[in-house]
Order: sequence, then C-alpha cells, then structure tokens
Amino acid sequence: MKIALGVSGGIAAYKAAEIVRLLQDHEVWVQVIMTRAAREFVTPLTFAALSGEKVITDLFGAGTEPPNLESSVEHIAVAQSIDALLVAPASAGILAKFAAGLAEDFLTTTFIATKAPVIVAPAMNVNMWEHPATQANLTLLRSRGVRIVEPDSGHLACGMTGPGRLATNEAIVAAVMETLGTAQDFAGKTVLVTAGPTREKIDPVRYLTNRSSGRMGYAIAEAAQRRGARVLLVTGPVAIAPPSGVEVTRVETAEEMREAALRFLPESNVVIMTAAVADYRSKEQAGQKIKRKGAMTLELEPTSDILAELVRKKTSQVVIGFAAETENVLENARKKLVSKALDAIVVNDVSREGIGFDSERNAVTIISHSEVVEVPEMSKREVAQRVLDAVAGLSTVASKTV
Repeated sequence: MKIALGVSGGIAAYKAAEIVRLLQDHEVWVQVIMTRAAREFVTPLTFAALSGEKVITDLFGAGTEPPNLESSVEHIAVAQSIDALLVAPASAGILAKFAAGLAEDFLTTTFIATKAPVIVAPAMNVNMWEHPATQANLTLLRSRGVRIVEPDSGHLACGMTGPGRLATNEAIVAAVMETLGTAQDFAGKTVLVTAGPTREKIDPVRYLTNRSSGRMGYAIAEAAQRRGARVLLVTGPVAIAPPSGVEVTRVETAEEMREAALRFLPESNVVIMTAAVADYRSKEQAGQKIKRKGAMTLELEPTSDILAELVRKKTSQVVIGFAAETENVLENARKKLVSKALDAIVVNDVSREGIGFDSERNAVTIISHSEVVEVPEMSKREVAQRVLDAVAGLSTVASKTV
C-alpha cells in the first residue's frame, strides 16, 4: 500500500516523523510532501532518511535544475498512484485551501488531482480551530468525504489551553489503516460478491446487456479482502482486472450467475449483490447471425430473480442488495428492501452525471431496517468501505458462523 503524507507548517510538524515510522511498521510505503512553511520547522532530510524516498518540496522539481516534463506532471503521477492522502499536521491554511479548491503547490495540487481517500489531522491554535471559518471549512470537507482526525485538547505550544493539539500518532495511523481497509473486522468471514453486467445472447454476435463496469463490486471485493475476509467474486464480463487475493468465478449470463451464487451461498457469511443482472433475455436465441431485413420484433422473457432466490435459500447469511434507480430512488429502494426481505440495500441515482455507471465515483444511500446512511460523492473504493462499515454494523453479522 502507498500513501502520500503531506506535512504543513506548525510546531507539530516534527511529530510527522514518528507517523512515518509507524506507517512503515504497518508495511505502508510513504511518500512525504512538505509545504514551504513545514520546512521552517523540519528539514526534508529528516523525512528522506526515515522514508527512504525523495521528499517532494516543490511543484516543479527541487528548484536546483530547470523544470522538465517529468517534474511538471509529478503531482499527477503521485495523485494517481497512492491508496490514500494523509495530511498531518494540517494547518488552518491548508484546510482553507482544500475547501476552496486552491491548487498552488504540490500538496494542494495532489489533493485536487487524487481520487484516493483523504485523511487530515488538524493542528493549530485554539482560537484558529474554533474560528467559524475553520469550522465551516471542516464541515465542507467532511461533506466531500474527507476524514477528519479531531485534534486533542490540552496545553498548546502558544501557551493557551484547549482543542487544537495534533491527535496522537497512534490515533492518526489507526484512522489511516481503517481507511485503507486493514481493520481486520471481517477476519474469519466469507463474503460472496457479484459484480458487473450479464450478457443475454440474441444470436452469435449480439446480446442484451447494460452499462455496468463492475468497478463497484470489484472495489467491495478488494476492501473485504483487505479487511480479512475470504472473498468469492462472481463476475460478469468486464474490462478491469480483479483484485489480487480473491477467488474469481467468471460468468456471462444471468443463469450462470445464478448457478454460481447458489453454489457459493452455503459457505458464505455475507452476500453483497452489486451485479447489474439483465432482467430479460431473448426468448429464442438464433443459431446464426440474424440478417438485416427491416423491422424485427424481439420477444423477451424474464430472467431468474437471483437476489430473491438467495434470500429464500439462505440460512444465517446477511444479504445486501444493490439498486440502480432513475426516479423515486429512496421509495423504490425501500420497496425492494421489504419485498425481497434483504438485510440492507444500497441505492444510487444513475441518472446523475459523473457517478455510477462508467465512472470511478459514486454516491449512494445505504438503507437497512433500522437506519438510513447517506454517502456523499466519493471514489468507489471509499464507498466500498462505507458499505462494509454498514455491513459490519448490522447486529446480525457479529454472530454469523457457517
């Protein structure tokens, strides 16, 4: 796993050195990014010696040589390669820049360019922490999916007492590891995940399908595996590689997905049905390519309701459904939750631009029989963690054994 550690200005900057070491103890590769103000408190050499990696201090190279193409796009390369961005300490100024979307140095540009989860650990004077502008920025960042590691209260370097002291290194690292999905709360569980679309044959060259990319299901499979689960991934045809460490079964049709899901059900503790299974198939499949002859009527018949059948045949498994809706989103999801007797359902509005199908991002609502959890727009990897958090929080999961 790789993370970028952003260090901003403040007396707490020296504590980031220990954060590097603790992350390395968890086998996390750390790339340190320092702001200009941070370098007034700690030298880049300190972090270079600890991390064993170059410390990034400038947007266009180190400043000793003319900028080149490699240095000019390095922030994009870093942003795309990391599993998370941690900023500790995060000054009031950095929080304001993040909230406003200002990209004026390597750290703020990386924040704007990355799709990885972001964790910030603020540290500042108590008056700065309590200022309405800072609190408004924090509220905005939270709404965008940024995780805030709240500062501790106590005696501050400025001589005042109150909230604003950087959280303990252990608390910060724990937040990072939880965000990365390494809290082993699914250890000993077997999680069955279905993903991607199905294809229903019309003739040897044509089929019925949908726009599902499989990214949401693959993200959940990867997150569950990181959280200790044995993962059984039943996947329709997609153009992405499956996560390492999961057991993959490839299928094409709804019937093949049904057979695989029913086969794996008895050995599963949790079933998460993200697959976009075709609701209909051609009643008859032509043995040869259908030639163009003008208007044609295609008679369809419904495919099996895999989710409903799994619920009917389950014993102690927790079953989570997914619903892609374009209207009456929550109302339709609640009806499906009840009619199919699910433990929870995850619904998203696929009519929204930029999320859901054909996208790396999503925004969902997780509905169970006891609560409704709104998950704002974020990467599908982050949504996957939120879904698994909800699954782990279901009172029935803790006692599931197969």
